[in-house]
Amino acid sequence: MKVPNAECGMRNVLAGVVALACVALPAAAQTSLSIYRDGRVVVRRTLPQALQQGRNALTLKLEGLDPATLFSTDTSVSVASATVRYPSTSTDALSRAVGQTLSFVRAKGDTIRATVVRADPPQFKLTDGRLLLGLPGEPLFPAELVRSAPEASIVLDAARARPRTDIAYVAQGMTWEALYQVIVSGAKCQVSGTATIISQSLRADSADIQLVAGAIRRTRVPNASPQPVMDRMMAAGVLREEAKRDVSEEAVGETHVYQLPGRLSIEPDVPVTTALFPRSSAAVTQELIVPGVVPWRGWIGQNAEPDKPPVQVWYTIKRAPKTAFGDRPLPAGTVQLYQADSSGRVQLIGEAANDHTAPGRDLRVQSGDAFDVTAERVQTDYNQEQLPPQQRGMPARQRVTAAYRVTLTNAKSEPVNVDVRESHFGSWKIVESSVAAEKLSSTESRFRLSVPAGGSATLTYTVQIES
Repeated sequence: MKVPNAECGMRNVLAGVVALACVALPAAAQTSLSIYRDGRVVVRRTLPQALQQGRNALTLKLEGLDPATLFSTDTSVSVASATVRYPSTSTDALSRAVGQTLSFVRAKGDTIRATVVRADPPQFKLTDGRLLLGLPGEPLFPAELVRSAPEASIVLDAARARPRTDIAYVAQGMTWEALYQVIVSGAKCQVSGTATIISQSLRADSADIQLVAGAIRRTRVPNASPQPVMDRMMAAGVLREEAKRDVSEEAVGETHVYQLPGRLSIEPDVPVTTALFPRSSAAVTQELIVPGVVPWRGWIGQNAEPDKPPVQVWYTIKRAPKTAFGDRPLPAGTVQLYQADSSGRVQLIGEAANDHTAPGRDLRVQSGDAFDVTAERVQTDYNQEQLPPQQRGMPARQRVTAAYRVTLTNAKSEPVNVDVRESHFGSWKIVESSVAAEKLSSTESRFRLSVPAGGSATLTYTVQIES
């Protein structure tokens, strides 16, 4: 049957569309970065270059490449060699221009032409044949003599043909920090957490980024490159609108890896901040603690001078298991505590550093020292005596008995509870106290006192130590 021309033409168009759809368009290079707190960055690059079985030679522009750390993430591909040439300096370009005639801009604005005989020491031949042993001016270089980005000549051995090239290496020049905002309201608080990436020298365009938290030993110091590391490939910009999912997290070895949502475009000195988890509600408690101090020699001496230790303010943020906030490991960072004043304006009331906090463990930080609650500790008695040895041949013993008075003063309009901690060394015991003593450890005891509003409370105790 004869097909009408119109129908035949439509079929040809459809066939052309199908053919175009089947053509494999060249894939763009993909960048994935794992950023560490100490400035290291694991760079993973997926490049569209296909590899044939056997040896492959590639010339790539890889910013910040330290060739000693280069490897392939494809287990069927190995790196045979890598040579990196960094962006050109004036001396580099002059070395490449030996034998060529260049124009030089002089101080008064005119130009002079001279042939480069050698770059170091500088030797130039003028048009009249005379030699100049110094730069005749600022050289103007042809573009082909100047490398504007690092060039890596890489030789890869592939056990079989591969459709793309997967490589990774360790670079320097980017770090990140975690910060938590805690808004305290009575016994409850609202907690939010953010991670901020700071790039010193790296760029990235649409990179997949992970933040790595953990104590990773560092033993190798990379050789400094002649140019600032990673001038164009990586760093810190704006999260794209298409990515609105939460930060995901997983344990890898003895670290925790936080996958940031979407892809980031990063540039030096432009920090980017993203939320680590949705704002969460949690219970919070406040403690006032007078710290104890173990004498630097480990032995109590006679001291009649009063001591005015600070009254520390501690907050414990409860992280209940099986909750989004409680089950998430928190990387080390900074905790800022806020509280609203009588007009509803939140004020910064404390700031502290926090260590890595495992899932289910409470977040406990010292936010500062109390303003209206003060303490004074005075040694009121001291006695030192010799004791006979416990058995023949043993050295004589000493016993020190010391008495203390701790006075707490509260200028607040409501009563407060204060823990007085006392530190001890050696074989010790509390022989007398006005408030029951609680032994917390082999070096610390605790006394709990209630201090009335606008009043004071006094603790007296006697400790006996033998050595």
